[in-house]
Amino acid sequence: MSSTMAIGIDIGGTGIKGAVVDLSTGTLLSDRVKLPTPKGGRPTDIIETTRALLATVSAEEGAGALPVGICFPAIVKNGHTMSAANVSDKWIGLAAEKLFEKGLGQPIHFVNDADAAGYAESQFGAAKGVNGVVIMTTLGTGIGTALLNDGVLVPNTELGHLQIEGVDYETKAAYSAKEREHLSWEKWAGRLQKYYATVEALLSPDLFIVGGGVSKHHQDFLPLLRLKTPIIPAVHRNNAGILGAAALAVRHAV
Repeated sequence: MSSTMAIGIDIGGTGIKGAVVDLSTGTLLSDRVKLPTPKGGRPTDIIETTRALLATVSAEEGAGALPVGICFPAIVKNGHTMSAANVSDKWIGLAAEKLFEKGLGQPIHFVNDADAAGYAESQFGAAKGVNGVVIMTTLGTGIGTALLNDGVLVPNTELGHLQIEGVDYETKAAYSAKEREHLSWEKWAGRLQKYYATVEALLSPDLFIVGGGVSKHHQDFLPLLRLKTPIIPAVHRNNAGILGAAALAVRHAV
C-alpha cells in the first residue's frame, strides 16, 4: 500500500463525490465518481450511498486497501457530528465516524468539509508554503471557514456565523444571498468588505483564500475589496474536499 495514495470522499447537501488521490502531486488518479445525496440527508441513507460510491472507487486497480478520508458539512468533534448543514438534523450529536466505519466495514478519518478544503489548499494549492495565519473561506450556501497556522489546521472554526450588525452574517454575505437578492457584484462586494474587514480586525491573518464555485468569477469581486490582507482565489474548487479528506486520512494514519 502506497502512503502517497488515499481515497477522498466529499459529502455535500446535493452530491457525494470521491476519487483515488495521488498525495505527492494533489491530483486525482481515478475518475471522480459522483452520486446524488439521498433526499432528506438521513444518516442511514447517506452511509448506504457512500458505501456504494466507495465500492466503485475501490474497484480501481490497487485502491482496495487505501486509507479513506471523508469530509462532511458539520462540526466534527471526536468523530461526532455536532451540527448539520443541508442534511438531516438526525446527524446532530451522532457518533458519525463509528457509524461510517461500521457501514463501510473499514476504518476512516472523518473531518469537516471546509477544514478539508482548507487543508487541501495548504498542501497542494494557494496556501502551500505560506507561513503565518491563513483563513480559507468558501462562499456558497453559507460561508465555510478553515483556519491554518504555519500549515497546521485549527479545526471547526465557524467564522461564517460571525454576528455583524446583529445578524449571522453568512445570511447576508454568502453567495446564496447574492443570488437570492439579485445583488450586483458591487453590492455583494460591499457586504464581503464588511465581513472580511471584521475577520481581519479579529484575527490579523496573513492571507485570505476564497473558495466555493463563485471563486471562478474572482475577477468580478475580489478586486473591489479593500483589505490590508492579501485575498486570492482557491486553486482547487470542486476537488478540494476530496483532496483534503484524503490527505488528512493519511496524516491521521501515520
